Amino acid sequence: MDTLSIEGTAKTPTVRFDASKGLIELKGRSIPENSIEFYKPLVEWLESYAKEAKSQSTVNIQLEYFNTSSSKCILDIFKRLEAIHKNGSEVAINWFYDEDDEDMLEAGQDYESIIRVPFRMMEVAAG
Repeated sequence: MDTLSIEGTAKTPTVRFDASKGLIELKGRSIPENSIEFYKPLVEWLESYAKEAKSQSTVNIQLEYFNTSSSKCILDIFKRLEAIHKNGSEVAINWFYDEDDEDMLEAGQDYESIIRVPFRMMEVAAG
């Protein structure tokens, strides 16, 4: 299975989905013109990955900002990860947030309350 790699822009996050390592990463800002269009290949990749998921998958989410339409797409990603978790693979979600960004911490906690996958809140020193 190919690695999905998308360079981030001012409006879209950097994406690194590496099936061989069981590593799934999103980093940066997510305010694309069309969130559904941007996230569709990510969700499709996860659906394929689910068929041959590693016994352990690590998910690193380090977003500095995302808009409302992105939040729905991110939830779709988490739902795919939840399905992988339910099928017996260990999935660990690391939610990174700047120490002075209460909103991003709360967003991670909101996702954690919806998705039945272990989350680790990872504070990053600002600056």
